Amino acid sequence: MRVMERTPEILTRANAAFDTNPFFEPLTDAQRDQVISKAGTIESYTDGEYILKIGDPADFLFVIISGEVSVVAGEGEDQIEISRLERSQMVGEMAVILNEKRTASCIARGETMILKLAREVFRKVTTVVPEAGMSMMRMLAERLKKTSRPPAHRDFRADSPIPAVEILRLLPIGFMQRHRVAPVRRHENKLLIGYCDRMDDNLLASVNHLLPAMKLEPVSIEGEYFQKIMQNYAGETAVAEEGSSGSGVKHIDDLLKRLVEEGGSDLHLSAGQVPRWRIDGTIRPISGFMKLGASEVFQLLEQIMRPDSIEEFKRTGDEDFAYAMDKHSRFRINLLRDHQGVSAVFRHIPNTIFTLEELGMPDVLRKWAELPKGLVLVTGPTGSGKSTTLAAMVDHINRTRECHILTIEDPVEFVHQSRKALVNQREVGVHTASFSRALKAALREDPDVVLVGEMRDLETITMALETANTGHLVLATLHTSTAMSTVNRIVDQFPAESQEQIRAGLADNLVGVCCQTLCRKVGGGRVPALEVLVMDFGMSNMIREGKTHMLLTGMTTGQNKGNRLLNDDLAKLVRSGKITKEEALSKAVDSIDLAKRLA
Repeated sequence: MRVMERTPEILTRANAAFDTNPFFEPLTDAQRDQVISKAGTIESYTDGEYILKIGDPADFLFVIISGEVSVVAGEGEDQIEISRLERSQMVGEMAVILNEKRTASCIARGETMILKLAREVFRKVTTVVPEAGMSMMRMLAERLKKTSRPPAHRDFRADSPIPAVEILRLLPIGFMQRHRVAPVRRHENKLLIGYCDRMDDNLLASVNHLLPAMKLEPVSIEGEYFQKIMQNYAGETAVAEEGSSGSGVKHIDDLLKRLVEEGGSDLHLSAGQVPRWRIDGTIRPISGFMKLGASEVFQLLEQIMRPDSIEEFKRTGDEDFAYAMDKHSRFRINLLRDHQGVSAVFRHIPNTIFTLEELGMPDVLRKWAELPKGLVLVTGPTGSGKSTTLAAMVDHINRTRECHILTIEDPVEFVHQSRKALVNQREVGVHTASFSRALKAALREDPDVVLVGEMRDLETITMALETANTGHLVLATLHTSTAMSTVNRIVDQFPAESQEQIRAGLADNLVGVCCQTLCRKVGGGRVPALEVLVMDFGMSNMIREGKTHMLLTGMTTGQNKGNRLLNDDLAKLVRSGKITKEEALSKAVDSIDLAKRLA
């Protein structure tokens, strides 16, 4: 920030801003000149610079002379923009009126110039010119009007029946959940769009872009009604009539396309059951289909399987493979037999590899990816986003380092094109017999970075540690929920006589552990909760001496180094309104401690 001289040019720009501000409109030219020339300070801010912060005293208000100001709530990773103000608009007047500390921060967007007025000047203006006070009331009333919503339509309250499935399918379910809108009634080309919060011009334009042939009419609906729609979106599942055969699925691609369009993560096809999909962590039946036959799943998948996969499935009753529906969509598939027949689970792997910043991951993961050697573990339960995080780390290395990256996966999920780095991706069962065999061979393949899809057995863990110990960066996963259980899980895999040596190997080579779990977000979508262990001299000694129970204390006191505790992250997500208390407790390892924090 720098204080500007009141040059004729700047005073002219200030006057132009005041001309279009309703609060200053009732002032005479002399009164306005006095406010600009004598009462206020003109300040200039650069892009990203704070004009005021949450918790600051309400001593001043500001008038924007040029540029834009972003009003943001929250701090750090939780910071979100709630509005953006332009030339001539006022900033900070609400806190001045209430005489309370700032509840939001204001940040300059681009080069921004403001006129800073003391609280006493504002009060004097409203006292001397009563019309200015009335103008301020009108401005606040307009703001309230924009944020208010009309009462819900009587036909779309909590106890109303949900719309037909063919109407709901007009909009992708992911779009509906993000914006809390849903198509609720259709007559020819006229469509009623129900909204829970507010329907502004931008949102209406987005809906119109998705449904260009429709004449749209917004209507207010109750939040409970919207939740009812989302919970029952699948509608009534069709049941096969006696003597009928088949579920109605013509080609597997038809279901996979719908899964991608509607933001689903998994598709479940089980013999004797209607098809289901997982959206935002919840499994729901897919409407319009009957129960799958005992061999129907295999018949649907046989046409997309390799001959060797078909033979392996017939021999063992299990098979993992990947399928690329098109250049935009890949799926990891597990085929299995159970007491009803053949079933399959599809995991959607987005073709776009998100960056660590886009995923909201802490900066320490980027620093780990830039290290020349060591062992980095990304852990969590199935479906917690481990592969997505590792893909982001590999992508960061691929874009920034001239090195050789070797991945060993079962199956290959995210496909990386060589950029600055040379990338080779090997699939267990197709390109190599096992993880451990591929790791042994890796030492002769001149890699700088090795990704191990899963450390699932003692031999693989041994080879991963040896690879890290010989000067390579190893990225790997485990199915553990906390940093302490990750270390214990690795050590406990070995016989008692070898555990001291393994603890020493871990102490010397482990760089850090990121444990993650995905939580259902309020309003739709999912958000990660993390526990991060950053190794240092003290942490290494705890592992070397078998005092892993002390890691929790070290992480608590070392949060300035990037350490994070899962319960801290869950509590933070609850307090910011991103997840519910019940969701946090269901994901916590120590739910008693979390309940105390949230009490």
